[in-house]
Amino acid sequence: MALALRWLRPLPSLLHRSSFLLTRGLPGAPAACSALLLEGCRQCGHQVLLSRQLATKKAKGKGQSQAKVNISAALVEDIINLEETSEDMQAVIEALKEDFSRNISVRTSPGALDHITVVTKDGKFPLNQLGQISQKSPQLIIVNMTSFPESTAAATKAIRESGMNLNPEVDGTMIRVPVPKVTREHRENLAKLAKQSTNKSKEALRKVRSKSISQVKKSKSKVSEDTIWLLEKQIQQMADEAVAEMDKLLAAKTKELLG
Repeated sequence: MALALRWLRPLPSLLHRSSFLLTRGLPGAPAACSALLLEGCRQCGHQVLLSRQLATKKAKGKGQSQAKVNISAALVEDIINLEETSEDMQAVIEALKEDFSRNISVRTSPGALDHITVVTKDGKFPLNQLGQISQKSPQLIIVNMTSFPESTAAATKAIRESGMNLNPEVDGTMIRVPVPKVTREHRENLAKLAKQSTNKSKEALRKVRSKSISQVKKSKSKVSEDTIWLLEKQIQQMADEAVAEMDKLLAAKTKELLG
């Protein structure tokens, strides 16, 4: 019993020393900031060292994922506006949804032609600003170019090169647009367009991510490496989640088109 007590006696001192070293090991942190080990210190703006250790530790078991970084936007608002970054990424996703809905559909409708860009000598304009678009029958769309007859040729070219598999015919200032039959080939072409559109959206997303990370790196002289690293990790996670949502949208659209 005396021997056991002799071994247990140094434990409180050792535990105190370990806690001190963990806190002290964080660059720029106040010496008494024990909260830093659990949830981040609001006074110094540093994030959890433990979070970094969890995030960098690779999963040993198959199917296990890394711990997610979740930084409070309020703690880093002087470095970057994470909410704005999230909104910019969401805007890219919403634009892809609108493109899928408006331009990539089995049935061609007048609304699908509205935002086809027409290049004229005076600049670029949506088709619906230059001509009146109406559906004559289920198999025919008419574009009336009476208001801007000089742009008829440019509008015809824009419709033909829209990637919607349309072959417009010019009749004076009227552009006749036959609606293609819904063939397997047509469906496959639309599926290819959906994939191309998704890839363009992913490129736009990468630009948002790169811009945000560049902004974070500008603060290297003012904050710790841990804070910079965690912010970059957070932004990358946001981008990965956006890409995953885009992939789901593409899968759903491809299923809709090909059955």
